[in-house]
Amino acid sequence: MKILHTVESYYPSVGGMQEVVKQLSERMVALGHSVTVATKKNKDRKDKVINGVEIKEFDIDGNLVRGITGDADGYKEFLLNSNFDIVSNFAAQQWATDIALPILDKIKGKKVSVPTGYSALGWPNYADYFEKMKTWAKHYDANVFLSHNYRDINFALANGITKNYFITNGAAEEEFLPETKIDIRKKLGIPADAFLVLHVGSYTGIKGHAEAMSIYLKSKIKNGVLLLVGHGNEKFADSLKNSKRFKLLNWLNGSGKKYIITDLTREETVAAYKSANLFLFPSNIECSPIVLFECMASRLPFLTTDVGNSKEIIEWSKGGELLPTTLDNGGYSRAQIEPSARKLSEIWNKQKHRGELGSAGFSSWKNQFTWEIIAKKYIQLYHDLLNK
Repeated sequence: MKILHTVESYYPSVGGMQEVVKQLSERMVALGHSVTVATKKNKDRKDKVINGVEIKEFDIDGNLVRGITGDADGYKEFLLNSNFDIVSNFAAQQWATDIALPILDKIKGKKVSVPTGYSALGWPNYADYFEKMKTWAKHYDANVFLSHNYRDINFALANGITKNYFITNGAAEEEFLPETKIDIRKKLGIPADAFLVLHVGSYTGIKGHAEAMSIYLKSKIKNGVLLLVGHGNEKFADSLKNSKRFKLLNWLNGSGKKYIITDLTREETVAAYKSANLFLFPSNIECSPIVLFECMASRLPFLTTDVGNSKEIIEWSKGGELLPTTLDNGGYSRAQIEPSARKLSEIWNKQKHRGELGSAGFSSWKNQFTWEIIAKKYIQLYHDLLNK
């Protein structure tokens, strides 16, 4: 098959959507298919073919609501003049999908949408966008959802959008099964006997970094270290490092709690997963958090807000538990700090229970949620569409 995957950003850019498309694309190449990824130009990308995946770059930013800048016409011409068997648009509300939406019926091949959440659904300035989406989505030959019960699949069901399919996210065996060669505790100066609480997420301000710090500070954990691993907004990361409020409360409480805010390589991040005792993820908005699947692959128990389909992931895997969560008027999940701190304190005290969560999560991941299994599900869907 000749396959086109479109996504706003791609490797070496780092993020959940980038990881999904990279894992799927490279595995499809390994299975003998031709895969092209249309994505944003990246100054750090040195090659136009990466692990067999051809990269087609465009200098474009924005979406239909905020406005699109750059070579939109060039991208549109590429879509209309290409001859792929399958064209899959990953994530709505960004240019690589939004430019395609009004011309879907003119694009050759079977079209697949993987909307990944519709995070702006319900926002007033996106009302017209989602009114039009009721029609646009019906032009796809398949709509792939990551959850059985989230705002994107519920939007589809409420608006007569059919041809709906369910395929989850996952984590990679080749990353998490081999023993790590990196002693991340030694590298970061974390004592071997310290209770290591990990958070992984880009420094965007909506991944729950500040909440994680507050929950950790108010917990009863002793001899602990909170490790925040991310990338992106350096100003936000610096504001976390220099938080006067956190330092003042820490001093007033006399807790002496330690925390590290840093950026790590992918190999170092995997080592951190494997070395941590608990994953704390009070994120504000997600679709289907890849980090929770990576916890499962690492035998790492997790605490997460009721965000995206995290509740569903817990039901599938039995690998973690929910933090007390409220939903604000903007649709963002907010961890309740005091109850969440009590929850963190409770699980810190239950070593056996943490081990049971980690083992259950790992078993579930190995049987259902490796990228190898998931890539084959996409390939089967693509074959089915072409056979129709």
